[in-house]
Amino acid sequence: MEKSEAATIEIAGTSREQKGKAPLLGAPVVHARAAGYKRGVSIFDLILRISAAAAALAATITMGTTEQTLPFFTQFFQFQASYDDLPTFTFFVIAMAIVTGYLVLSVPFSIVCIARPAAVGPRLLLIICDTLTVTLATAAGGASAAIVYLAHNGNSDANWLAICQQFDDFCQRTSGAVVASFIAVALLIFLVVLSALALRKH
Repeated sequence: MEKSEAATIEIAGTSREQKGKAPLLGAPVVHARAAGYKRGVSIFDLILRISAAAAALAATITMGTTEQTLPFFTQFFQFQASYDDLPTFTFFVIAMAIVTGYLVLSVPFSIVCIARPAAVGPRLLLIICDTLTVTLATAAGGASAAIVYLAHNGNSDANWLAICQQFDDFCQRTSGAVVASFIAVALLIFLVVLSALALRKH
């Protein structure tokens, strides 16, 4: 009787130990998979961030160097169009320069997220700043798009004439800058979504 009781106690103790240790064997595997997923998201984040910075820089340079002077002039007037003639385009250049600077400065934080995929602080900081940057870039691109539309089509109700038939190069460059800004906005939105997905996995 004593032997059978001892055997029963030993078997019961062994089964309890196995039950207690079994979940621990799968924990490192699950953690490694989660870390690999977050590292992959962080690498994609870095690629999108560099691409968005390039698009924002292109928009800034294109708009900031836009100027056209017509080949004919009078004794008192010279027909010239420059981005700084319109406050909206000036705001566009300043806003997109800020967006470009932020994206460049945020690259080290993105690299930290690659090296430490489980870190929450840098990713949370990025998603907050990315959201604010999306707002600024959208405001600049949307306001400038309205001006570009008026330059192409005018507004008969307000007696605003279309100027793109005369200043064709000016309109092409401003239109290209606005398109580049919206590309940067789209990439920034993807960045916010990626950061949200990575935080959700925590």
